[in-house]
Amino acid sequence: MARPSRRTGTRSTLPIGRRASRARRLGPAPGSGAPQVRQAGRAGLRPEAGERGATGGVVRPGALTELRSALSGRSVAGQVFFLQVFIVLLLVVAAVVALFLQVGHDTTQEARNRSLAVAETFAHAPGTREALSGPDPSAVLQPRAEAARRAADVDFIVVMNTEGIRYTHPKPDRIGKKFVGTIQPALNGGVVVEEVNGTIGRLVQAVVPVKAPDGKVVGLVSAGITTEHVGGATNRQMPLVLGAAAAALVLATAGTALVSRRLLRLTHGLGPGEMTRMYEHHDAVLHSVREGVIIVGGDGRLLLANDEAQRLLDLPPDAERRQVTDLGLAPNIAELLVSGRLATDEVLRVGDRLLAVNQRPTDLEGGPPGHVATLRDSTELRALSGKAEVARERLTLLYDAGVGIGTSLDVTRTAEELAELVVPRFADFVTVDLFQGVLGGEEPEPGGGLRRTAFSGIRDDCPLYPVGERIRFVDTTPQAHSMGTGASVIAPRLGDHSGWLAQDLDRTARVVDYGIHSLITVPVRAGSLVLGVVNFWRSEKPEPFDEEELALAEELVARAAVSIDNARRYTREHGMAVTLQRSLLPRQLPEQSALDIAYRYLPAQSGVGGDWFDVLPLSGARVALVVGDIVGHGLHAAATMGRLRTAVHNFSALDLPPDGVLGLLDELVGRIDQDETPDGAGAPVTGATCLYAIYDPVSRRCTVSRAGHPPPAVILPDGTVEFPDVAAGPPLGLGGLPFETTDLELAEGSRLVLYTDGLVEDRDQDIEAGLGLLGEALAEAGPSPEDTCRAVLEARRTHRSSDDIALLVARTRALTADRIAEWEVPSDPAAVGAVRAKVTRQLADWGLDDLAFTTELILSELVTNAIRYGSAPVRVRMLRDRNLICEVFDASSTSPHLRYAAMTDEGGRGLFLVAQMTERWGTRYTPTGKVIWAEQPLP
Repeated sequence: MARPSRRTGTRSTLPIGRRASRARRLGPAPGSGAPQVRQAGRAGLRPEAGERGATGGVVRPGALTELRSALSGRSVAGQVFFLQVFIVLLLVVAAVVALFLQVGHDTTQEARNRSLAVAETFAHAPGTREALSGPDPSAVLQPRAEAARRAADVDFIVVMNTEGIRYTHPKPDRIGKKFVGTIQPALNGGVVVEEVNGTIGRLVQAVVPVKAPDGKVVGLVSAGITTEHVGGATNRQMPLVLGAAAAALVLATAGTALVSRRLLRLTHGLGPGEMTRMYEHHDAVLHSVREGVIIVGGDGRLLLANDEAQRLLDLPPDAERRQVTDLGLAPNIAELLVSGRLATDEVLRVGDRLLAVNQRPTDLEGGPPGHVATLRDSTELRALSGKAEVARERLTLLYDAGVGIGTSLDVTRTAEELAELVVPRFADFVTVDLFQGVLGGEEPEPGGGLRRTAFSGIRDDCPLYPVGERIRFVDTTPQAHSMGTGASVIAPRLGDHSGWLAQDLDRTARVVDYGIHSLITVPVRAGSLVLGVVNFWRSEKPEPFDEEELALAEELVARAAVSIDNARRYTREHGMAVTLQRSLLPRQLPEQSALDIAYRYLPAQSGVGGDWFDVLPLSGARVALVVGDIVGHGLHAAATMGRLRTAVHNFSALDLPPDGVLGLLDELVGRIDQDETPDGAGAPVTGATCLYAIYDPVSRRCTVSRAGHPPPAVILPDGTVEFPDVAAGPPLGLGGLPFETTDLELAEGSRLVLYTDGLVEDRDQDIEAGLGLLGEALAEAGPSPEDTCRAVLEARRTHRSSDDIALLVARTRALTADRIAEWEVPSDPAAVGAVRAKVTRQLADWGLDDLAFTTELILSELVTNAIRYGSAPVRVRMLRDRNLICEVFDASSTSPHLRYAAMTDEGGRGLFLVAQMTERWGTRYTPTGKVIWAEQPLP
């Protein structure tokens, strides 16, 4: 088989039949610019079995393919075919259009003639004129008109008077109605024929007059017929014309198909120039590509091998037409070519080359038996792809490090994330050693010891230092050198590194025996600070770490160092904030007898918040309960909480009612905002809420006021849970609106539950659902405040709030009647003596005789001042609680003041004596006046 030579410029001398067969087997080369070759290959060279002709016999599949090719219009036969079909179609369309025009004209003319003839005949019929003059024209003319209509085959005959009122109509319900059409010319003695669109379609109607003998028009007759009811000879010609057109079209199609089939079989749809160009392009592409092409016949002979295939396989010059097994090929490539099996990018070693082989059979779609194989030299590509794969893996590792390291603000967890990410993708074992101070959020101490913070490896029995071990590296180790200089160190062979071996002779020897043979040490640097060191150990891969891997390790540690330093700073700031917050919250509850109290405080998931609570003993054995919330987190929220808590302590000392305390807090928050907003140095209070409640064990009444805070819950002694309707005020700091108070009557043993919004509200739960869950938990809680706190928090065990939670539960107690003594005092100074006597007897009953003298003196001074300077009524009450409490009530709002009396003054020393003899004293106001009280410690 001759092949063109690029050296001599000669062309192949194969006969045209063999060259065409070769072209059919190979097909056009990609980019050859000869799409006609592909068309020719599809148009008769690959028949498909099973196609049948119109006669029922098996038709050669190539015939159908040729017909489809002809119909595509790309060949001359196809163009002739379309031209003939177009001419036939044009003639058919012209004939049909002419026929339709003729039909329309004939139909209209016949309708005009018939309607006019029927109308004139009926108008001149005997009896028509006489019936119009009769008493009931419709009775006479309607039957005649219907009979005439049916006989004349028209759609209607209407007789009407000169005003157009119908006497007859095919539809009787229209008799007596006005005729629709033109009648004026007929009234003038003429005839009207017109085309109208009636209710029954397009029609032609004629209107003629009915005249008396004297020529006067006495009535009108109209006859009409639709055009669709009128037909002519042309309608009968329509099927013949259409049938002839269809037959002509079928004959033209069949004739053109036969011609196209013959032309395509001879030339494959190509002209001489196209065939020549096809072969030139085929040979040029086949022998110019840098991919070997081999065609092996079904008998195992080599039919074709291009220049690249000869070079890659080192074929002899006379290789074509010889058996593949006789060509001296490598056994693996010869076996593949002889077997003819499918192969896709199968890599075979041939000499010093790696060839990627693809092989496909040529008879899949009816082609000649055999197979074609392509060969591609992938030696350099395989080396490059290996390097690209390594680079891709390293880039993926760096990307994963950026995403997976630093997901939490915890130093230890960040170090663990680095160790877990690297093993086994980069190293077999990784250890992270950080200074002890870094773990606590502090800066590292130079020369301080390290603690192994994280470890990850392919096995757990590694003899390296375990996690938690305190380590001090000797100066000769790579770790010490790395931390001292801030530079990374690579130890390719640990067994030969005497400086590392000196760290711990026994342990390092076991490490080497274990198989760890190479080390990279990278310092964890954050700016100028060295926070620790990361060690990458290799044991499985025999090659030591190289410089490229050292650069990758430095990049990994650099990314992790930023996250570790951020976690260290956060740990320090969080510790400071927590310390501040804990110092501002109550460390222990004050002693009092009115309430049995338990509390819980849960910080937020991150940071510190501004939730707080307090228990404040007041005068008269009363106790104030306070719960508040500062919106936000961080140091500013904690500091603001401390300021408000201190303010509440001070305001409660004034013995103000709850709404009065909230009013003062509202003004304070407003002043804080005004002080911090202008200069921008501090953040304003973005929101603050508070609930203030005062419980009186004598009256068992609890007075509550709230500023934007959730309402309290009450658990009655029988276990019923209620959320009392406490008047809601605006949050603190808004100003302008007063606060209201609500009085709750609490039976002894009731539990008052105060909380912040973090307990019942968060991003995934609104406050209504939270209150429902809280009510369910309280209903199932035990009787004690501790049990109540435990039940509430256990109900939220699976749901951690993003906000702080403060919970305060107080079980009420009542001061029994035997501990209360009360007397009304007349507005007479002489009544003071009687009061002293009653006090003495009451103290004797209580077993407090030792306090009789001082108590008589105190009450004498307080009652005398109330009678002299106050207003009636005056009342005295003594309470035996943890202290002895003496109270004097009067209706005046004037408060006495302590002063130092001069030597010449006769009075003014009473309150001074009271202050000296009591532990505390003071004044509180009531809705009806004031109370002067004093407390004495019990003996």
